[in-house]
Amino acid sequence: MITFDETFYRITDPEFEMTIPAWEGYEPDTADQADATITFRDGSRRYATFMTLDVVQQIMDKNARTGECLGGWYFWCSDLIVIRDVGFEGMVAAIRDLISSGGIEGACGLLDPLDDGERSTPRESSE
Repeated sequence: MITFDETFYRITDPEFEMTIPAWEGYEPDTADQADATITFRDGSRRYATFMTLDVVQQIMDKNARTGECLGGWYFWCSDLIVIRDVGFEGMVAAIRDLISSGGIEGACGLLDPLDDGERSTPRESSE
């Protein structure tokens, strides 16, 4: 289930809630990249950046023009999960698979837990 509060998309799953900041021009069915905070039922949180191969290629092409990353020779991004297709559905599927395979700990960085005051706030700050 996806809800939207004008600032964040919240995707609720039985095992986790994924919070994605709303970026202009990025909708749940068409987003080709997103940053997400994944909060598990025990309160632990992890972070992921999702991108399609096309987005990675666009960044590398831009870096070739600007001279960044040795003129586009490489690209890196912490906590990156590359998805084949656009949309939140594929992002959620990747997280489900990483949880079931045990790969979530290696793929997504651990965030500090929220304190009680932050939990009562309807909006989470973006990381």
